[in-house]
Amino acid sequence: MTLSASNTEELLVEQDGHIVTMTLNRPERLNAISRAMLNELSEKMVEADKDPEVRCIILTGAGRGFCSGLDLIDTRHRQDESGKNVDSGSNQPRQLFDLRDAPINVMWHTDTPIICAINGAAAGYGMDMTLLCDMRIMADNAKLAAVTAKRNVVPESGGTWLLPRLVGWAKAAELYYRGRTVSAEEALEIGIVNAVVPKDDLLSTARQWAEEVAENAPMAVQTTKRMMRSGLEESYDTAVDHLMAHLHGLFQSEDFQEGVKAFIEKRKPNFTGR
Repeated sequence: MTLSASNTEELLVEQDGHIVTMTLNRPERLNAISRAMLNELSEKMVEADKDPEVRCIILTGAGRGFCSGLDLIDTRHRQDESGKNVDSGSNQPRQLFDLRDAPINVMWHTDTPIICAINGAAAGYGMDMTLLCDMRIMADNAKLAAVTAKRNVVPESGGTWLLPRLVGWAKAAELYYRGRTVSAEEALEIGIVNAVVPKDDLLSTARQWAEEVAENAPMAVQTTKRMMRSGLEESYDTAVDHLMAHLHGLFQSEDFQEGVKAFIEKRKPNFTGR
C-alpha cells in the first residue's frame, strides 16, 4: 500500500519502503502552520498510521526553518476591524473545542514511531510538534523558541504537558516563564533532543534511525509505544497487566516465530508485521 498524494503543496509526503517523510513546505513563511497544512498533516498522519507497510515517520521542514508556529498573519486576516472572527460570525452559538482531528492529538495517538528532524527554528506550535514526536534529531544551527509568553499566548498544543515530563518542572518553567530560545547544544544538554548533527547530515541521520526502527518487528515497536504512552497515566500494576495481555498476542504472531528462528540461526530477522 502506498500513501495517496497530498492535496496541498504546503505538505510534501514521500514514501520510501517502510518509511514516510512528511515535510512542512512553506519555506517563505518559515513553515508557519496554515489551515490547509493542519488538515493535511492530520490526514496523512492517520493514513500512515493505518498503513501496515509504514513502520516509521520522519517529520521535517523545508528551507531554513522547521516551523515558526501558527500563522498569526493568516489569523488576523480572518478577523474584522473590531477583532471579531469573520469566519464564525457574532451570531453563531458558542461551541466546545473539538481537537480530535487536530495534528497535536493525531500525533499523540499515532502508534507508528515519529522522528522529528529539526532543520531550523521551531517556535510555538512548531516547538510543540517537535515535543510530540518520539525522537528528535536537531541540526546544529537550529533553535527551539519557548516564546509564547512574549506573544500573550500559551503553549496550547500540548507543550505544558509534554515539556515538564521531558526536562522537569523547574527547567520547563525557566524556558516558558522567561520566554527563552534554546540552542541545539543546550537542547541536547537538558534532554529535549536525542542528538545534534551538522545540518547537512540531518536527513541522512534521521533516515538511518528510521531504517533501524523499521527493521524491528512493527507490532512490537508500536505496542511498546502505546504502552509507554498509557504508562504515563497508569499505576505500575495496571501497566504490567496490560503489557502481559499484549505479550500473549505477540506470542501468537508469525513475527515472534521469525524472531526466535532468526536468533537460533544467527541471522537478521525478516519481519512482515503478521
